Amino acid sequence: MDNLLSEGLTLMVFGMGFVFTFLTLLVVVTTYMSKLVVKYEPAAQPKATSSRPTPTVAVQQGSDELVAVISAAVHKYRS
Repeated sequence: MDNLLSEGLTLMVFGMGFVFTFLTLLVVVTTYMSKLVVKYEPAAQPKATSSRPTPTVAVQQGSDELVAVISAAVHKYRS
């Protein structure tokens, strides 16, 4: 029985060591690849946007309609 417990602990240590090594290697490689992509990727050009947002009437009407539909659904659910 002592031999079986010893083999189980050995297997656990090797398994956890393998997983730890693999995850460490994965983090290092991912970090290196990220730095490599940032270095060689051309900078993205930002899109020109207006300085102030302009709400549209359709969005406001859609919001009012949505509130009405939700209110009707809640009223029907409660009754």
